[in-house]
Amino acid sequence: MTPRSTPATQSDFVALSREDLPVDPTAMARYLVGKVLVHDLPEGRVSGRIVEMEAYPLGDSTSHAFRGRRADNGSMFLAPGHAYVKLTYGVSYMLNISAEAEGVGAGVLIRALEPLEGIEIMRARRPRSTPRDLARGPGRLTLALGIGPPHDGVDLCAGRGLWLASLAAEVNGTLAPTRVGITTRIGLTRETHRLLRFYAAGSPFVSGPRHLLSA
Repeated sequence: MTPRSTPATQSDFVALSREDLPVDPTAMARYLVGKVLVHDLPEGRVSGRIVEMEAYPLGDSTSHAFRGRRADNGSMFLAPGHAYVKLTYGVSYMLNISAEAEGVGAGVLIRALEPLEGIEIMRARRPRSTPRDLARGPGRLTLALGIGPPHDGVDLCAGRGLWLASLAAEVNGTLAPTRVGITTRIGLTRETHRLLRFYAAGSPFVSGPRHLLSA
């Protein structure tokens, strides 16, 4: 999908309900490719189409929930559709989403967005970035959209604040469904062979080496 020539408006989106979300990390990661992440900030709305997701299912040794529930990962054990915001490598916050039944720890990671609304707000937060790179990567997108520790545990299905949506054009059938590619995860040292990274095929906003997108 090529960059939009005009910004999205509120009528372009249909809020996702919890019932819309698959209760399984792998299925949810695939489902969310092509959906929209929206953040209503005091200075205005920012939003982006999700073009890259990673799944961290049950039994995955790279998952933050692998060793059980702790004080710092409790949001992963909430009902599907809650935000789990984690500082990684002491540098960047990353936005994950709880993806199993309540009480079961597993999640998905949003890796990249195609900016739709509030691009000037994003540029103010990431002034040295090109439009393509504003939200191309999990740490970049949280910075661009103003997401951090206060959003840990937020219900992304509430339709306000920080929330998930579908493009109305996909819902009503005037836009073709997003074509989803599958490949291995990146940025890990274990379980790197697993095909648990999902992306919008052909999108220039997907992160990582381009040659890995052929899987």
